[in-house]
Amino acid sequence: MTLLFHASDLHFGAEDSAALAWFKQVVADQQPEIVIITGDLTMRARSAEFAAAQAWLADLGRPVLIEPGNHDLPYFNPVRRIWRPYGRVMRLQEQLHEGVTLDHVHLVSLRTTARVQWRFNWSKGRVGKRALHQALQALGNPGHHAKLRIVLAHHPLIEAETQSSGRTTGGRAALEAIAAAGADAVLSGHVHDPFDLNVETQAGAIRLIGAGTLSERVRATRPSFNRLTVADGKLDAQVCAMD
Repeated sequence: MTLLFHASDLHFGAEDSAALAWFKQVVADQQPEIVIITGDLTMRARSAEFAAAQAWLADLGRPVLIEPGNHDLPYFNPVRRIWRPYGRVMRLQEQLHEGVTLDHVHLVSLRTTARVQWRFNWSKGRVGKRALHQALQALGNPGHHAKLRIVLAHHPLIEAETQSSGRTTGGRAALEAIAAAGADAVLSGHVHDPFDLNVETQAGAIRLIGAGTLSERVRATRPSFNRLTVADGKLDAQVCAMD
């Protein structure tokens, strides 16, 4: 059995210290193979927020895989946002993810954030052609066909009937494409409430799993994360909410 923890939207700068301590203790007790964070490590992408996130993630003592969120792009520095929007997130990723290989799971990144968009609200999702192409290439790797293939995104690719929305431009088309390429599930965050959906596509059903938040910015659900187990090619997801 492979055990993965899926958390999202830590929002250092508006973090919930009690929720973070609770999650850290569960990690110590259960020792997942990897911790997946689907974006929004920080609140305003400040250096101090990234430093706090890095210290806390490193202290988990487990490999961490990070998918950037919209809050992780430079907020106050337009030059950095245009020319190096993912610099800090990528440096953090290199330090925390030590090339871990999971025997039964293949994890693929699908970036849904954008430095600029042709709409007013840049916090919403967008799947660009390049991001989708890279994800499809990774999914098509013949060495991973025997594994359960899970795509990691920050924004839900389609709406999940939660209080908040992703409104991901190109999300439905991306979902159809990755399903056709063999993806079994998509993990995401952004909306701060967990969900678990089976969605029909032209290539068959694909599972969409969203994580809640470990920040003070809760919606309908208490601070929570998803406990994922993979056994015999099947994925089981359990929402773990803090008392």
